[in-house]
Amino acid sequence: MKKYLAPICVAVSTLALTTSAIAQAAAPTCSALAQEKKLAGAAKTSFLKKCEREATEKCDAAATERKLAGAAKNSNVKKCVKEVVGEL
Repeated sequence: MKKYLAPICVAVSTLALTTSAIAQAAAPTCSALAQEKKLAGAAKTSFLKKCEREATEKCDAAATERKLAGAAKNSNVKKCVKEVVGEL
């Protein structure tokens, strides 16, 4: 039984990491969504501000969950928000 456990654990871990990577790569940025929806002017600005606010809340909560504080938390939140929002 033990000789089968290691390969099963490796397969499950690989599957979990692959699924996570695909989910992250598949998530479009706020900027991409704004382009896809063909937003311009005030509508685009409003959409991006709302998206950035929501991303900041989500990233801040994730950093708190990871028990980050101070400069590490600020850096992590800034990077996370940039990834979610995309290029403006």
